[in-house]
Amino acid sequence: MKLKKILKIILPLALGGFLVWYSLTIVSPEKLLSYFKKANYPWVFLGLIFGILSHISRAYRWKFLLEPMGFKPKFFNSFLAVLVGYLVNLFLPRAGEVSRAAVMANYEKIPFEKGFGTIVAERLADLLMLFLVILVALFIQFDFIWNLLIKDFNPLKTVGTVLLLIIGVFIGYRIIKKSSSTFAFKIKSFLFGLKEGLTSIFKMQKKGAFIFHTFFIWLMYIAMFWATIPAVDGLEIPFGGVLIGFIAGGFSIAATNGGIGLYPIAVASALALFGVDEVTGNAFGWIMWTAQTAMIVIFGGLSFLLLPIYNKVK
Repeated sequence: MKLKKILKIILPLALGGFLVWYSLTIVSPEKLLSYFKKANYPWVFLGLIFGILSHISRAYRWKFLLEPMGFKPKFFNSFLAVLVGYLVNLFLPRAGEVSRAAVMANYEKIPFEKGFGTIVAERLADLLMLFLVILVALFIQFDFIWNLLIKDFNPLKTVGTVLLLIIGVFIGYRIIKKSSSTFAFKIKSFLFGLKEGLTSIFKMQKKGAFIFHTFFIWLMYIAMFWATIPAVDGLEIPFGGVLIGFIAGGFSIAATNGGIGLYPIAVASALALFGVDEVTGNAFGWIMWTAQTAMIVIFGGLSFLLLPIYNKVK
């Protein structure tokens, strides 16, 4: 079990390191550095402003899911927890959601399982938004998105995996339900709290505000990508290309730790469909990824420091 946990940390980082090396075989470090020197940084900073606005909106949206359960956390704690979550995700994939719930359990006394359940509900809403962005892009560039979705897709393997997962969950549920052990009781309590947090999305009084912030968050994500394009001289992409590049970059972030190494390659591949040469596309991807990562590292690191200070003096 300990070896498995270590591998979960080391393997994604090793993959990211390999992808960084591969990306630098496409555009040399010297050439990449020249792009960074020539970049129009006011556009980069504008993109980062849109990114910060998305994080602020995400922190504010969270309260609509927590209120039905009787929790009213301080906004600043919610905002810092969101930033901490993004930072943790850079090093431990999918651990950011756990850290968000842990921060709120520590500083706002929100039970971990309930807080985590609301985060799962958030992710479901975000997943719907991702599908919506893909649908919009489908109308603009149908062929590319279709190929992206079916690439390396094995229907038989996918159906088999889903069936095994369903069977496993059903068997585990029946065993835990019938058991009266202390461990089973803890599992039941956790699942009940998780269910309460997850279903809070249906109990919100301000559903309109939740929907507004969900759209706003994703508009800011796209705006961040779009605003950074003029940072690279001569890089002109139609709106369809913006969406496709954004989607490709988003998938790369989900596949590796914060998209390390893979993000520039994925974005460059998407932009190549619109006549952007491989070197320029990779350079733009590196500038975009570096700006996003630097923002997360700086603000996420500050959040770790500010949380105990803020909650001590407030």
